[in-house]
Amino acid sequence: MYAVVGCADCGGLWLLSNPDSAETATCPTCGTRHRTARLKRLFTAEDREIAREARATMLAERADATDAFESTPSVAESERAADDPIVDDREYLDASGVDAGEVAEAGERTSRGAGSGSGSRPEIVREAIERLDDPDEAAVVGYATERGVPADAATDLLDRLVRGGEATESGGTYRLL
Repeated sequence: MYAVVGCADCGGLWLLSNPDSAETATCPTCGTRHRTARLKRLFTAEDREIAREARATMLAERADATDAFESTPSVAESERAADDPIVDDREYLDASGVDAGEVAEAGERTSRGAGSGSGSRPEIVREAIERLDDPDEAAVVGYATERGVPADAATDLLDRLVRGGEATESGGTYRLL
């Protein structure tokens, strides 16, 4: 159950859920603590949305803005409308001068080329060392180039991994430490 209650000190209105369960409630406007049994329940409802609308109506009446309030959609309607896109992705890209088809193709290429989802060059080289049965330099470089890493960058990354102590090379075969 939800109740719209008012503060005797500042006149603020707020929503109180399960008004019989708590002994006290604090006004969110002025911070005054009230005993819930003494709070005047201006409206009660089982549904939270109905109680919210009742509170909003009371606030509009206080502000003498009922005409503006009635012409404004309800909170629930506004939330539903906010979920609906005004412009879809394709329209947005076309208006920006970007070919939506090319964007989709690039996304597919990226997801295909990333293997297990790793995307950075060092991650791809590490992944090659882990996955390949015989990770020699040629195999690691081949694996990395298939996933978009230039051959010279893959070779350089292998050297960095060995110099940095993250991998070792023995007999032409690499392994991660």
